[in-house]
Amino acid sequence: MEVNKGTKLTLSLETIISGVVTLAMIIGMWFTLQADIEEAKELPPPSVSRTEYDLKDQMIRDAVLDTQKDVAEMKDDIKSIENYILNSK
Repeated sequence: MEVNKGTKLTLSLETIISGVVTLAMIIGMWFTLQADIEEAKELPPPSVSRTEYDLKDQMIRDAVLDTQKDVAEMKDDIKSIENYILNSK
């Protein structure tokens, strides 16, 4: 199929109506989103209580310490494996 000046494009009434409805839905969603953004700008920022902050901080610190312990254990295991390999030759 070749597209040129003589090519005819036909649209049914159903296609035109569905295109208009789709465009109206997109425009409606855009205005709704804009209204939600403006409302969110007016709301006060969420406050994080000191207790919540301390609990999260402690949780992160515990995770870091656990990771350090795991790494130390892995290093010991690697040294054991290296010693075993070197002694078995």
